[in-house]
Amino acid sequence: MSSGANKAVLTLVVTVAALGAMDYHFWTRPSPVSKQGSFTPVPVAQAATTPSAATVLRVCADPNNLPFSNQRGEGFENVLARLLARELGRDLEYTWWPQRRGFIRQTLKAERCDLVMGVPANFEMVEPTAPYYRSGYVFVTRTDRKLNLHSLDDPRLHALAIGLHAIGDDYANVPPAQALASRGIVTNIHGYSIYGDYSRPNPPRSLIDAVARGEVDVAIAWGPLAGYFAAREPVPLTVTPVIDKDEHDPAMQFDISAGVRRGDAALKTAVEGVFSARRSEVDDVLRNFHVPLLARSEGQT
Repeated sequence: MSSGANKAVLTLVVTVAALGAMDYHFWTRPSPVSKQGSFTPVPVAQAATTPSAATVLRVCADPNNLPFSNQRGEGFENVLARLLARELGRDLEYTWWPQRRGFIRQTLKAERCDLVMGVPANFEMVEPTAPYYRSGYVFVTRTDRKLNLHSLDDPRLHALAIGLHAIGDDYANVPPAQALASRGIVTNIHGYSIYGDYSRPNPPRSLIDAVARGEVDVAIAWGPLAGYFAAREPVPLTVTPVIDKDEHDPAMQFDISAGVRRGDAALKTAVEGVFSARRSEVDDVLRNFHVPLLARSEGQT
């Protein structure tokens, strides 16, 4: 695959996995700011003109995007943001904005905040920190089915009902779908919207619910999302990494960083310092949220 194609795939993973499809359809609604804990809305205009201060850590996040973040501070990115604020000696303040098209432009670039917690390590719209975890796509199956799937080359995938997260009406562009299509696996694919019904909690959970209910035999989903929701289903589910390394496949594993505005070297260095000093605490948070962790790449904090 060409370097340009790899970059396009990486951009897609930003939207589907780490940032909840933010670069596709921007969900138009106000962007309230709140202090961690109180969550008292403040008008957007005030958020846009509030200057960054060394006493405040201003974070952009989606208010309904578990396991990453929500307005009650229940996601693992919320927990890690609190850790950063604590270690930096700052108050934590949020700009809440659904992660759709224009998220970075409307928040970080508009200076409504200074930090986004989870971006791919070479996401070009921000200045990424050194990665603080690495994860990948996984198979999710009912444990009682004993399918033991590990590879996209497993011949059973030609007959099993496979669930994938869909972007809009087209799921053929997500990395697992591209890899399956190249193997001639197309007609048994079922799409579940990554957006879902945003008026309800946890829109992307529907894909994992479908496995638990038996609507599909297997889901292939981004690891942090899959691990978190699989652990909350009423029946036991098995989560296993997609291990394929075919050079013709799109990437399935990614380093994840925090992102600051380009040129904000001071905040980037400060965040990297905390993640490095509190490495074991960061890992504990991720494990507590059932994030499938892979060996970190060279240069990670």
